Amino acid sequence: MLGSAIAQARREFGITQRQLAAASGVGLETLRKLEQGHVEQPGVFRIAAIADALETTVDALLPARPNRVSSVGYEGCEIATFVDAIQAAGIDLVADVRLTPLSRKQGFSKTRLGAALGDIGVRYEHLRSLGNAKENRPLFAGAELEVGRARYRAGLRTPEARRALGELASWRQEHHVALLCFERDEERCHRSVVLEELAQLG
Repeated sequence: MLGSAIAQARREFGITQRQLAAASGVGLETLRKLEQGHVEQPGVFRIAAIADALETTVDALLPARPNRVSSVGYEGCEIATFVDAIQAAGIDLVADVRLTPLSRKQGFSKTRLGAALGDIGVRYEHLRSLGNAKENRPLFAGAELEVGRARYRAGLRTPEARRALGELASWRQEHHVALLCFERDEERCHRSVVLEELAQLG
């Protein structure tokens, strides 16, 4: 498991959780939960930051098994940094779960993002049916997070969404897949619900 791999690498490196949290920029409480196995998917950039602080690689921390699905939000990233992180994490398929794959941030709209990923041999797929409706997004950012999650989950019952989830389940058999959206914090993004739905598919 990722949490136990991080804990072991940290102990071998000879630092405390507090020291690793400070060196990686990952919150101490988040790191504690991660090592205890209470955070299933902390996101590609958090894993990369922890790996850097421990002077190891992302691959060394991630479990070597199929059915690998990661999560990434490009908030605060430049395209070059983002692409480097995707490559370092060993991701070979990015599944864009934005409803509309457009961005004011240079390089993150569908065509340019697909081209940038293609340049490093990473496949890009847009799954529109897994997008979060515009009117539901504010609920994820505010106090009504659980309401937003429930509404989004209900929308995943459509035939189109079920087909998209089936595609993801199929892709993860042969690829390291990253679910892509804007928000850095996975818990404030609908992709956390997608991960939960995938877990139920086995």
